[in-house]
Amino acid sequence: MTSKVFKVTRSDEDWRARLTPEQYDVLRGHGTERPGSCALNHEKRPGVFRCVGCGQELFRAREKFDSGTGWPSFFDPLPGAIETSRDVSHFMVRTEVHCSQCGGHLGHVFEDGPPPTFLRYCINGVALNFEPD
Repeated sequence: MTSKVFKVTRSDEDWRARLTPEQYDVLRGHGTERPGSCALNHEKRPGVFRCVGCGQELFRAREKFDSGTGWPSFFDPLPGAIETSRDVSHFMVRTEVHCSQCGGHLGHVFEDGPPPTFLRYCINGVALNFEPD
């Protein structure tokens, strides 16, 4: 990710105070939660998924699908909600997904999703809050 200044910025101390250790590891440290460990993977109610770091709406529940990967997966984000960057960690090249408002790491996007976008936004559930309609 670049050194872009995001709309929501906080000190490292403030991020640590606001987030659980696992949320901090994922959002600020680019970590990954254990697959299948988040209840949001099974969330099926209508609603919206928000960034746990800043509250920005990221995905509508109707764009969520079961990818079988163990992480919540979506085929389309809300307009302007996410940004991407090149990730060359773990000896591979992937496209990282992060919140456009606070820069928090959310997961990665792959080109093996369902129609109509054929994209799979593979998102760490710990990086999300769900708000039912």
